[in-house]
Amino acid sequence: MPKASAPSQTPSAVADAPDGAALPHSYEEATQELEALVRRLESGEMPLDQLLSGYQRGAALLQFCRDRLQAVEDQIKVLDDGTQKTWKAQ
Repeated sequence: MPKASAPSQTPSAVADAPDGAALPHSYEEATQELEALVRRLESGEMPLDQLLSGYQRGAALLQFCRDRLQAVEDQIKVLDDGTQKTWKAQ
């Protein structure tokens, strides 16, 4: 029987987090969700059984954001011919 091919995914496609929840499409969506999650965690109103899953989701979102920032930094380095330039605010 022929094997079905998996759909190809691009870097902007939604990925699955370790906890099974889909990660956001963009850095901005991830930071918004992360900020809302931090507010809920800090409010002290989350039940104990949800605290661990909330923390795990936050860790996945944080890693997603770090990966996106690193990808942008890598692209900038390529555009700058591999040399880092000092940022000058205008």
